Amino acid sequence: MTSKRAAKGEYIETDTGNKVSRRSQIIGTTNIILGGKTVIQAEVIIRGDLLRAHQNSAEKQGSPVAVAIGRYCFFSKGCELRPPGKVYKGWFSHYPLKIADHVFIGPSSVIEAALIGSHVSIGANCTIGKFAIIKDYVKVLDGTVVPPNMVVPSFSIVAGRPGRVVGEIAEGEVEGMDLREVYRGIGNG
Repeated sequence: MTSKRAAKGEYIETDTGNKVSRRSQIIGTTNIILGGKTVIQAEVIIRGDLLRAHQNSAEKQGSPVAVAIGRYCFFSKGCELRPPGKVYKGWFSHYPLKIADHVFIGPSSVIEAALIGSHVSIGANCTIGKFAIIKDYVKVLDGTVVPPNMVVPSFSIVAGRPGRVVGEIAEGEVEGMDLREVYRGIGNG
């Protein structure tokens, strides 16, 4: 029987319990907040270097945040997190990407959303368009393309190219969207 655990040394564990693959690319780490107990698999790219061009005086206090990630998130092999960007008042600028707690992102998915709520599951090979907002308890099926600026209501199932709401999450399905057990299954061997 083969173990699902990664080879020894595959993951670096941080003080807050994040497990980060040595084969991931995290760019601009000072602009990324990880809430804790998050798993980042191999070949994941997180672009913390994509920042706002112009900040107001309230934002200049601390270091700018490009990507904020909550607790118990799981980023599968080859996915990419990129803050969304647009031209505003004649300047191209990036805006923060916020991801709440218990978010699963499948392999090879690209995320450029403004906000992903808690208990969201995004399948493999999905594209979440610029400034999309995905509310809590949402399931995005494999291969879905969520268009830019789309707002996905809570308890929705989304599919298609372009993505649209195709169903609702039943009350009994909500328990399976807690990622604590998945987190515990990833170790340093």
